[in-house]
Amino acid sequence: MIEWLRAPADPVVVLGTGELPLHIRRHPRATRMTLRLGEDGESARVTLPRWGTTREAVRFAQSRAAWLEAQLAKRPARAEPQPGGTLAFRGRELTIDWRADRPRKAVLSDNAITLGGPQDTLAPRLKRWMQGEARALFADDLAFYASRAGLAVPDFALSNARRRWGSCSSSDTVRLNWRLVQAPDEVRRSVVAHETAHRVHFDHSPRFHALLGDLFEGDLPAAERWLKANGPGLFSSFG
Repeated sequence: MIEWLRAPADPVVVLGTGELPLHIRRHPRATRMTLRLGEDGESARVTLPRWGTTREAVRFAQSRAAWLEAQLAKRPARAEPQPGGTLAFRGRELTIDWRADRPRKAVLSDNAITLGGPQDTLAPRLKRWMQGEARALFADDLAFYASRAGLAVPDFALSNARRRWGSCSSSDTVRLNWRLVQAPDEVRRSVVAHETAHRVHFDHSPRFHALLGDLFEGDLPAAERWLKANGPGLFSSFG
């Protein structure tokens, strides 16, 4: 069992740009203190052994303030979609063609997405549209690779995780990050193929990699390179 701790005064790490809230937890198997930036970039987390103290955790995090600032600097700047701006979708950039007097429903064309409605709800409506598109694409992808693997089509859910593009549970439910709808099709499909292979081999053994190679029809190393280079940028739009 992991025990989460919050000091009465809510501990923080003091950075040159301000304070970063610090979340502290004890883990029964931890043998040393570790620090990481929170997935949202708005907090830091320290994991420490069961016998560690909150004061030690705060001191440890503060001693690594420069590292936290460097990690924050690597994060892409967040920019909500705006009229006249662009939106990444299936590997290409769409112009956001918005006018208040148009219908609220988004309509996709070759190079633009057209919609109307209130401007202050533009971003959440575009997010819901993209999640709907992601759901439809994932359903087709999962059916395709399940057929190739000789499996039933699994249940699936959308994920918003920042450290994982997909996962497969022991109950055979697949979770896929909706932001992959912004990536080129072959990149998104490589993740779905990866999770399909995990439905057969719940590890990264040679048998898993052999099956993945048989399932995925594209250039797997190229898809992995694209995600490594461009994956963080998929989180620059939408909260």
